[in-house]
This record gives sequence, C-alpha cells and structure tokens, in this order.
Amino acid sequence: MATSEATPAEPVLYEAHKKIYPRDVSGYFTRLRVISLVTLLGIYYITPLLQWDGRQAILFDLPARKFYLFGLTLWPQDFIYLAALLILAGLALFFFTAILGRVWCGYACPQTVWTEAYLWMERKIEGNHNQRKKLDKAPTSAAKIRTKALKHTVWIAFSLWTGFTFVAYFTPIDVLAEELLNLNLGPWETFWILFYSFATYGNAGFMREQVCKYMCPYARFQSAMFDSDTLIVAYHPERGEQRGSRRRGVEPATVGLGDCIDCNVCVQVCPTGIDIRDGLQYECIACSACIDACDNIMDKMSYPRGLIRYTTENSAIGKGQKILRPRIMVYAAILLLLSGSLITHVAQRVALDLDVIRDRNTLYRETPEGLIENVYTLKILNMDSKPHRYSLSAEGIDGLKLVSDQAEIEVEAGSVFEMVVRLQADEYNLEARSVEVNFHLQAQDSNHLNASREARFVGPGSS
Repeated sequence: MATSEATPAEPVLYEAHKKIYPRDVSGYFTRLRVISLVTLLGIYYITPLLQWDGRQAILFDLPARKFYLFGLTLWPQDFIYLAALLILAGLALFFFTAILGRVWCGYACPQTVWTEAYLWMERKIEGNHNQRKKLDKAPTSAAKIRTKALKHTVWIAFSLWTGFTFVAYFTPIDVLAEELLNLNLGPWETFWILFYSFATYGNAGFMREQVCKYMCPYARFQSAMFDSDTLIVAYHPERGEQRGSRRRGVEPATVGLGDCIDCNVCVQVCPTGIDIRDGLQYECIACSACIDACDNIMDKMSYPRGLIRYTTENSAIGKGQKILRPRIMVYAAILLLLSGSLITHVAQRVALDLDVIRDRNTLYRETPEGLIENVYTLKILNMDSKPHRYSLSAEGIDGLKLVSDQAEIEVEAGSVFEMVVRLQADEYNLEARSVEVNFHLQAQDSNHLNASREARFVGPGSS
C-alpha cells in the first residue's frame, strides 16, 4: 500500500507588515527624548539661518569647492579633515554603544527623531492610539477623508520644509528662497528638495520601525559592541514572574504572583512592537518608553519602580557593573589620540596653498644676457577669510633671479590667483642638468601665513 509524504511548509522569510499604534507615555525618559528631539530638529532647521562675516555660517559650496564652518573655510585639499571626522564619528559610536547600548538609536538617530515628530503630528490630528486604530478600521467617510487629508497635508508640508532645509546647506538659503519664490529653482535643487522630502515622508510617515528592523545595519552588528557590562533595557523576571492581574494595592506574595500585572502597556508603547519581557531583541532601540510605562503602572499599584529598567547583564545577576574595561579604554585612547591630532592640525593649519607648474613646452631658453631661463605658472590659493598681500622669492641656485610681470601679489579671501614667473640663472652656477629650486610665499601682514613648494630648474648641464 502506497503512503503519501507530507510536503514541508514553505519557510516564511518576511513577515507581513502590521501597522503599530504606539500608546502615549509620559515620564523621565520620555522628557529626555522630547528634549533631544527638539534640540536636534532645532539645530537642523535653524543652522542655515545663521550668518558669519556676511555669509551663511555653515555652507557646503560644491560648485566653488568651498566648505564654510563658521570662521573656518575648508577646500578640497582639506578633505583629510572630513575623513578624520567620519572616523571619529564611527569610533564614538562604538565607544558609547559599548557603554550605553543603543542610546544613539533611541535618542539621536534621524529615523527616530523624525518618526517621533511625525507621530506627534499624527496624534494631534487623529487622536490617541485607540482613536487612530479605530479611524483606520472605520469605513470610508467624508470625515475620515478630511482627517487623513489634513494629516498628509501637514506631513507633506513638513517634508518639503525638511528637503528645502537640506538643500540650504549646499545653496545659500537666501538665494534658494528667492529662486523658490520666483519659481526659478535649478534642476539639481529641485531634485534634491523633492527626493529628500519624499524620503522623509516615506521613512518617518510610513516605514517607521521597518527601517530599524529591516534596513538599518546597526541593529545587525551591534552585538559585536555589546558585552555583559553594556547598558540595556531589560525586564527582570525574578521579580516580575509569575504574571497575573490583581486589584490595586494587593501584595504579590499574598496571591502567589510577581510584580508584573500583565497589563501589556510596555508592549503598547513600544515603537517597534516588541515585548521586552521576552528578553533582549535586536528590534529594541532602547528608547525606554517601556520603562516609563512600567514605572507609571508600578506607581499606581504602589510597587517599587524598576521592574523594567536600564541595567547590564552582570548587574542583573548581582555581579555589578564595570565601566573601565579593556575595550572601553582602547576606544577612549584612540578617540583621545585622534581628537587631539585633529584639533592640533586644524589649529596649526595654514590658510595658504601654493601650486607650481613648470612650463613643459620648452625645457629652457637663453636670454639676451646669456642667462638660462625657465617659465613657471603659480597658483596661489588664499584660504583665509580676508585678503592678503604676498611676497614671492625663490632659492636653490647661486645668483638665481625671479622675474614677474606682476608688480604686487594681492589675493582676495577664498580666491585663487594665477601668475606666470620666470627664473633666470647663470649656466656656470648649474651643478646638473636638473636642479631643485624652492619657491617661498610669505604674507606681508602675517609671519604665520606662508607656503613653500619645490620645483625643478632645467638647463644645459654643468659647465
């Protein structure tokens, strides 16, 4: 008799999205998140409005290849500073994550910050979590359409403002506003305003926790930075179990239960929809909403706070917490070393660059006086915030003469000055066919502002 084998079920690789309606919560950590949100959004939206020496304080002028950071003007030659800042940011993320866990995700990540802002607008227009859920399940009506239309209008307006502000970091905001009012935006400004607006609208308005759960790589590699002394949000089962409901004021021991009344408020306030009582999960962004929610319930039940709290794995089992541990000290040492090096280099940075290009069309030529002459093109870059006059000299050959058609060298702030100079030398003083010479540029009003560049002087050879 033939027997049939059951076909194994197809594995589910992606769970269908279920919209999460986070419940409102208040408390100490919620206030910290609000302060962080307001501060970070304030910095983002206000910074392009700040002025410094008659220009925008922070501006990344890509066409002119200038980057203004208050009184500091950076050029492509200063790209090393940007690379150093990115390395420092990565190390700082490792350092603070090893100590404080996912504090970045919960309080400072742009996805978290803008999602909180969009949720706040949604609450103001559609109501609390139960009202929002009820509205979504309700049949289509004129009232529902009006409410939804108002919400999305506010969202889109806020998204466009966000995109406009983003582009204002690259095009002066006054110029950008004038172009917008005159309907004369350039193609790249239009693209990036719309693209950044769409990304903000989609990520913070719709995708929300899905970005954290499926798109963000940080959640995947954070385990490499965690150890038993890293701060995490944790539920304490030894105190909370067994769970069960009871009347307010009832001592848990008298009914054979733990402190957890199984109200599920910690789940209802979670922006990623997890149950913290199931243990540490990669979806947890350490926003601490569950801590505030549980503490409020404990207060109502007259139980001690801290059933859900910030703790460490070692603290949870009574071993205490070690802050100064090898990886922390290594991270701190590298951070201090790189930070000190970066600050020193920026402080000692000379806002002057000299580029020397020898004329390669002619090796050399002989002047009517019998001197050997080489021609050079000099490019002088004044990276300072004010104009300067410079003195130019050259050395490296006995009796070397520098001839220029420029009576004086004056370069405006943030400008490039190009000039042609000629070096003349007696053939008798040439020790070889190619001799090293040095150009030296010195600001007349500053001993610190100087630059030197090597070049080659070519002649017929030693006499």
